[in-house]
Amino acid sequence: MSIRHTQRFGPANAWAYAVNIFMLLTFMCQKCNLQRVDVPAEVIVDPKFSYPIANVTAPVGRDAFLTCVVQDLGPYKVAWLRVDTQTILTIQNHVITKNQRIGIANSEHKTWTMRIRDIKESDRGWYMCQINTDPMKSQMGYLDVVVPPDILDYPTSTDMVVREGSNVTLKCAATGSPEPTITWRRESGVPIELANGEEVPSIEGTDLIIPQVKRQHMGAYLCIASNGVPPSVSKRITLVVHFPPMITVQNQLIGAVEGKGVTLECQSEAYPKSINYWTRERGEIVPPGGQYTANVTEIAGYRSSMKLHINPLSQAEFGAYRCVAKNSLGDTDGTIKLYRIPPNAVNYVENFEARHKAGKKRTKSSEMYHSSRAQEHSGEDTENPRKRKV
Repeated sequence: MSIRHTQRFGPANAWAYAVNIFMLLTFMCQKCNLQRVDVPAEVIVDPKFSYPIANVTAPVGRDAFLTCVVQDLGPYKVAWLRVDTQTILTIQNHVITKNQRIGIANSEHKTWTMRIRDIKESDRGWYMCQINTDPMKSQMGYLDVVVPPDILDYPTSTDMVVREGSNVTLKCAATGSPEPTITWRRESGVPIELANGEEVPSIEGTDLIIPQVKRQHMGAYLCIASNGVPPSVSKRITLVVHFPPMITVQNQLIGAVEGKGVTLECQSEAYPKSINYWTRERGEIVPPGGQYTANVTEIAGYRSSMKLHINPLSQAEFGAYRCVAKNSLGDTDGTIKLYRIPPNAVNYVENFEARHKAGKKRTKSSEMYHSSRAQEHSGEDTENPRKRKV
């Protein structure tokens, strides 16, 4: 049975409320055949609360225990009430409320423990322990129900595809009690670049704002919600940045010897991934097979290495080559000029380099020899340069 009142109950007007409760509690006791026992006039019983009711904090779904310790209870009765709803929960060892999650236990007629199983957020609030003396005695304790964080599907962002240079905002919304803190981090561990160019390992806030997004921002971001109640939760949001191809050529002029092999290389950046191929200077596509071997190696998510290996080289293979990259946003190319080196020039260069290395070694040995001879004739003590021989 529950008792309702138009006025909300709180700690400030507890005693005013208690007077009304006492009358109703007496009525409930009669219904439960819990008649008050008359005490001989010469026996004076004055129940007291031994300790304040400890406030309790428990996660949702667990059990909570509120304990009321009474000294010298005598013939009086102990009841538990829910303050905000003005509901009688238990009287002595009897559960009055229809809430089947409520239980009561006592020890030595002193310690009265109310148990709330599988607590819910709605169980959060003040609870009162009463003794039906005249005037009534009571004390209150607070049950705080904490809730682990949960990330909401809306308005949290989903995977996003944007054009390079546009402004991007990733959103993350979470519930929980206490209110969760949102932290953004890149899944790869790479720092997040701020608008001012500063790089930080993580950012706090519900929104992650990336102005003028660049291809370097592409990747997976983690929205992590935590409030001190385990477990923390996270959501993975992938940011895809589209941009037209770009070609980089390290060596635009390469010399090679006829009859031998050579490798041409370009690096391309594009997303969506580009179609890569090689052409000659007149635009004809370099045919695969034979003396030509072409391959593309992915370096990163949007960066690739294009290589064209030619072996053996004949006179017809010398000239300009173009590495071409195309995707749905555009195309670009880079040019490499392949020229012929006479075999005797290669031998001359190799011999010159060998003589140059050998000359360096002889020069170094000679310098060490002259340094040693100079030290011998200097007349200085090697152990103490400041001490001279007499």
